[in-house]
Amino acid sequence: MDRIGTIKVPKTLPRPAAAKDVQTVLARICTRRPRKDVPLDRLRDRALFETAYVCGARAAEVCGLYVDDFDLRLDDEHVQIHGKGGTVRTVLLDDRGYVALVRLYLARSGYTSGPMFRASINGSGGPLSYDAAHHRWNTYCTAAGLDIDIQQLRHAHAAELINSGVSIEVVRRRLGHASTETTQIYALLADKVADDEIRAARRRREKSR
Repeated sequence: MDRIGTIKVPKTLPRPAAAKDVQTVLARICTRRPRKDVPLDRLRDRALFETAYVCGARAAEVCGLYVDDFDLRLDDEHVQIHGKGGTVRTVLLDDRGYVALVRLYLARSGYTSGPMFRASINGSGGPLSYDAAHHRWNTYCTAAGLDIDIQQLRHAHAAELINSGVSIEVVRRRLGHASTETTQIYALLADKVADDEIRAARRRREKSR
């Protein structure tokens, strides 16, 4: 048995959801500027799932966020995400529409401290559990006629960053990966980046002829 080499199990590539499909599900919950009669739990769900998407955070990390983790000072909006192994990372909130949604949710809920995304509409409950969030996300996906796992929100964000030219190291820090080896998996998905470079090189060759 000592002569038998170690069997390496190939890693399964994460499946990022298409941005348009993610937006379709989010819109099914409510719009970024919902009417005043939209129930608070739906506004909460929109803010929760969009946080996972625009921050590239794990759903469990988002469920565990507290109001104090958000710093919404103008032009310096950040959120502190508590990750695996007690790590804490600060994530820039650079999407103005998303920041407006978070401010609206806090104004409607009246929360000034405690869990950000609470299990009960009246605000007396604890943080919404991962299982509850997973169930609600699946319900919205079914209503939208799409099959998107909740973890694909994180994968979609990572793939979008890499496809737009953001470095592996920056993506690693945003996602909270311990090493770039984990983040490198997403680079394998970035066909658009490779295609764009090949097209650009071909155009340069054609111009030089």
